[in-house]
Amino acid sequence: MSYFANVLTITNGKGIVNNVIAAEQDVIDSGAEGDPSLWWQTSYNTHGNVHYGQDGQPDGGVALRANYSGIGYTLDTTVVQDGVTGVFYAPQPYPSWILNTQTYYWEAPVPMPTNGLYEWDEATQTWIAVA
Repeated sequence: MSYFANVLTITNGKGIVNNVIAAEQDVIDSGAEGDPSLWWQTSYNTHGNVHYGQDGQPDGGVALRANYSGIGYTLDTTVVQDGVTGVFYAPQPYPSWILNTQTYYWEAPVPMPTNGLYEWDEATQTWIAVA
């Protein structure tokens, strides 16, 4: 079983995912789920541009499109990795956050402290301890 993300429109190399399904490649190719060119394979085992094995550990496999996709994710077709066109990344959580183009995760402009629970405060651009 494979996973596929549906992207209806791509403008300037980018589109937004509106659906993700589990299906066999031949079902997608048959057009049973609509135009096959609108479906992009995504890997449930790929996160942060690393492929993970069944044991949850990096296994050296191909990190297909950087991240497992979700509804609302961006497909950026201007990026080609390992001969595969496109990467998926989540919506930008805050305007100040920057997309890391190694992991395709958004990062705060200030690293989060590691000694407790924190939430980001965009107004002050700092991490606030959660009580």
